[in-house]
Amino acid sequence: MAALTPWSRATANLGLFGVAASVLTIGSLHVLPPSSQVSPVRRTISEYALLEDAWVFNVGVMALAIGSFAVIAALVSRQIIKPFSPASILIGLWALCLIAIVVFPKNNWAIGPSFGGMIHRYASVVAFLTLPIAAIIVGRKAKAAWPTWLGVLSLGWFAFILGAVMLQPVTGVRWWVAIPLGAVERGLLVTEVAAVAALALVKAVAPSRAVLERAVVAA
Repeated sequence: MAALTPWSRATANLGLFGVAASVLTIGSLHVLPPSSQVSPVRRTISEYALLEDAWVFNVGVMALAIGSFAVIAALVSRQIIKPFSPASILIGLWALCLIAIVVFPKNNWAIGPSFGGMIHRYASVVAFLTLPIAAIIVGRKAKAAWPTWLGVLSLGWFAFILGAVMLQPVTGVRWWVAIPLGAVERGLLVTEVAAVAALALVKAVAPSRAVLERAVVAA
């Protein structure tokens, strides 16, 4: 089992700090005006980026992105994943997409669609998919239940949105109207933020007794 070095502790703590900063900043937008006027049931979280206090939203998302990069470093230093592996690439994509969400705000439909808004939309979809898959991969490899189940739950939230999109031609109801989109997206984001925290807390799996015995015999 890889030792918990000062570097692995520092990067894991930075990851947790990023999660905490994200929760506090974005959470405050739900209770402080003018963002408190946004419906948490019907309006997406990205709506906050179009308001006067957009900088608070941007700080929270960037903190989560930096924390996610730190989590990659922590997992690599603990020899749970390799620097270039499916899990590290997926977490890196998640973090990069978070940065893209800040750089390219969502469409302001009072003005109309934009190229930046399209990038924002696709970056959101990629982010929502890559992190849970990475959490499941790491959870199964490290035999850690929390990342695995949080990854599965995140995909469940996303499937709820996907189902509404697929049923739109049948029901004739716009998919973002058919479901409480704001509530579903917040449920998805809370679950994925929790998954990042769970990944920061994952420790290397101790080798099994059989592996230890083979090592002793080989020695």
